[in-house]
Amino acid sequence: MPESLYAKIRARSGDFANTLPNKKEAGRFVGALLDFLFAHSYNTQSQSAAEWDAALAAHEKNLTALLSPFTGTAKAAEIAGHFFRDELPALYDVLWQDAEAAYAGDPAAQNIQEVVLAYPGFYGVAVYRIAHHLYSLNIPTLPRLFSEHAHEKTGIDIHPGAKIGRSFFMDHGTGIVIGGTSIIADNVKIYQGVTLGALSVQKNLASTKRHPTIEEGVVIYAGATILGGDTVIGRHSVIGGNTWLVESVPPYSIVYHKSEVKVRTAKELSSVIDFSI
Repeated sequence: MPESLYAKIRARSGDFANTLPNKKEAGRFVGALLDFLFAHSYNTQSQSAAEWDAALAAHEKNLTALLSPFTGTAKAAEIAGHFFRDELPALYDVLWQDAEAAYAGDPAAQNIQEVVLAYPGFYGVAVYRIAHHLYSLNIPTLPRLFSEHAHEKTGIDIHPGAKIGRSFFMDHGTGIVIGGTSIIADNVKIYQGVTLGALSVQKNLASTKRHPTIEEGVVIYAGATILGGDTVIGRHSVIGGNTWLVESVPPYSIVYHKSEVKVRTAKELSSVIDFSI
């Protein structure tokens, strides 16, 4: 390694904790925890309570190890213990409501088991909810590692700082972006390619609300873009596909983008049209 590069890396290494976890470690933890809660839940019929507790304790130990570089071992153990003892039971109920919303909202879903095992939208929101809990405790970096794991796995990018209510369903999911100051109420349904973003990305606006508020019961169809911290989508509104919104709409609105599609038959064409894609 060239000495100059070594010197630069050494000089800048002080900006990092000594043993920061990487995305793979964070991803393994959150994936294994969700498998424990859902994919392997049928094992509870054959497992004793002691076996179940031992498996849960192993997950708690792993979370403690991930948190330790940021908080110290004692504080990490305290946070992890509180999460598994006090937060996880309620979080499990919320995730189950998300799964039920997906099953109810998608005619193609055959059962809830299919949702929790195979739907990227459910996986994305499940990882978000774990990351959001740690983010709310001001844990640095690790919540973003969780969210980036879900981003890589599903194509869904939810900042852990966003506030998302119950029974949230992302259908298909790919390409959804939800900014860190977004507020989403209960019973909202979002399709693929939706962006809840900011009008400006200036660094001095980092502490302000830059992303939209989506009220209860809103449906946002594929490709819609909604921008701005002052933008509020009123409850039970329907936002059509490919719309672009930078201003609020009242409750029970229907917003749509009208485009013109022309169909011509072969008999109407005087010459062959070539398309380059």
